[in-house]
Amino acid sequence: MRAAILEKQGQPIQIVDDVEIAMPRQGEVCIKVAFCSLCHSDYSVVSGVYPVSEPIIVGHEAAGVVVSVGPGVKSLAAGDHVVINAIYPCGQCYFCQRGNFGICSYSSPGLMTHTLPDGETGLLRHGRRVLRGIGAGALAEYTIAPEASAVRIDPDIPLDVACVTGCAVRTGVGAVLNTADVEAGATVLILGCGGVGLSAIQGARLTAARIVIASDPNPTRREMALRLGATHVLDPAREDVVASTLSLTNGIGADYGFETAGIAQLIETAINAIRPGGTAVCVGAPPFEDSATIRNVVLFASQEKKLTGSLLGGAHPKFDIERLLSFWKTGRLDLESLITCKRPLSEINEAFQDLKEGKGIRTVIEISG
Repeated sequence: MRAAILEKQGQPIQIVDDVEIAMPRQGEVCIKVAFCSLCHSDYSVVSGVYPVSEPIIVGHEAAGVVVSVGPGVKSLAAGDHVVINAIYPCGQCYFCQRGNFGICSYSSPGLMTHTLPDGETGLLRHGRRVLRGIGAGALAEYTIAPEASAVRIDPDIPLDVACVTGCAVRTGVGAVLNTADVEAGATVLILGCGGVGLSAIQGARLTAARIVIASDPNPTRREMALRLGATHVLDPAREDVVASTLSLTNGIGADYGFETAGIAQLIETAINAIRPGGTAVCVGAPPFEDSATIRNVVLFASQEKKLTGSLLGGAHPKFDIERLLSFWKTGRLDLESLITCKRPLSEINEAFQDLKEGKGIRTVIEISG
């Protein structure tokens, strides 16, 4: 099959047509990928920030059409339109039984191992194993996916629009609705206005948050933030984000602060900008070696501040993807504005260069749309 394969990190991706893909096994489906949007996590693999030692096909924010199913598959059939999800609940592990679907011990390791749960990938090239990047390997004509990771959607929903719900939108909106459970009338600070941050802004708007402050050095992204629901925007290169947040909240601080840019230092900003009793949420994915510091633990504890992580919005894909798309259908969630560029698979290296330079929000790659 045709695929965009990275043979060595830091080098250009190659478009090849000789990748072998296995037939779907028990509980698996084969999906013809239509569109895949690029996420910064993909770039972190391509650039070497997240190291891998084998050839890899990245891409995990994707949608397509089921072409065949393996034995035991009951909820999907050939012809179904689906959104692919890198993490999905097994329903049986310790975490799933407690509602922590985002950290399912069966599926979540695939984000780091770039394999299926049993360690296989179903991909070969010249007799050598190829990894399925970030739990999907979707920058290819086809991908093999566990049944639970493919969420069926209405066939009238454009697949190029639906694909962004698989990661960016699910992560940003989910961090607000699921992880933080933001209440109506709350004050919210969003640090970073990329695809995840802009989705978090829309999530805050969905909750009827009273004040939504968005911070980003890119003026185009700040303008987009205002369009999508921010009440105030800050330029962190020119303004003190903590001081400005305190000023906008009458000296109290934000009820919730979300770090969505994948910059560890911004976690500290979120902690300092929230009120006593407030919650800081780590949403972005910084490099492995980066860290954040709670500089005065006694003060942090005595103010009863809370710090929590959020992986892919703590979402249950079958519930949350349907919910997100229902918001979109009723005009409550803007997905199209997040898609600022579309490119064919042959321009994958140019697309990643745009991502590196911070151009646009989400670039959608057409695989077989």
